[in-house]
This record gives sequence, structure tokens and C-alpha cells, in this order.
Amino acid sequence: MVPLSDIFEISYGHSLELNRLSLMSRDRGGVPFVSRKMGDNGISAYVSPIEGVRPAPAGELTCALSGNGVLSTFLQEAPFYTGFHVARLKPLVKLTKEQLLYYCACIASNRYRFSYGRQANRTLKNILVPAIDEIPAYVTQINIRQYDGCGTPASHKPQPDLVTDKW
Repeated sequence: MVPLSDIFEISYGHSLELNRLSLMSRDRGGVPFVSRKMGDNGISAYVSPIEGVRPAPAGELTCALSGNGVLSTFLQEAPFYTGFHVARLKPLVKLTKEQLLYYCACIASNRYRFSYGRQANRTLKNILVPAIDEIPAYVTQINIRQYDGCGTPASHKPQPDLVTDKW
């Protein structure tokens, strides 16, 4: 086991406020806005690009440092902005997607240490996780591509209109 800072460069995110940003759909080029949200990969909205603020690069992890979702950790697969109390974790060495997802689970498994309002701001870097050479073999043997397309509809038939006034 090694401290998280031996594997990742840990920095604060952008610390932006969503209510001061312009919303924009993902289809129109909106940039993911990652907050301390526990679900949806931490993405709470898509926003217009901000002049003078470069989005964080894809391939980094985001980690909630406080709130109900403390230590919710996600792999961001597109450039993104972050809200308050969200850390960015940039791997110090090249890691596969499977390895990054494994570290997301390792970090989140320490959530129990941060109940009752305790924040992970100063201690995130010291959380112990397996060293890269200690990652179990099953992590690299799993085929995560088997889930590609699982969010698409099972049928491409148009959905019938729901006419509730005839109930």
C-alpha cells in the first residue's frame, strides 16, 4: 500500500459556481461540469465554454472532498470543469482505463472515514491504496468494452404517445 500521492498528482479543480455559468446541452458542445454529486459520473450539468478558463483534460479522476458524496471518485472521459471542493487526480504514470476505474473504487472505499462532516481536503493525498504492481490481475483481465452501447435503447421503434386523458 502506498499513499495516493505516489500515484496521482492531486490538485484542486476550478472551484466554479454553477449558478454563474451558462448551461448548454452536451449535443451543442457543452462542457461537463463536475460537482460533488454522487451519481452520473459527478456531472451535474453541461455548460458553455468559459473564456480564459481551460477545461481539465480527459483521463483525469475527480474526487469530491466534502458533502454527502465525499470521496465519490470518477474517471472523466471528456474535458471538464469542476465546482467547489472537487479534486483533480492526474496519474503520474500511464494507467489503463481499467486501472483508473480500480483506483476510483479504492478511493471511494475510504468514504467511511469521512462521515460526520469530516472533509478530505488535507488528507486525500495520504489515503493508502494498492501500488500499481499490487493491482489484482482481474482488473486488467476484465473486458470493460462488453458494456459499450448498454445505454442505447433495446428497440428503435418510436415510443407511443402516452394519452392520459383517456384513462
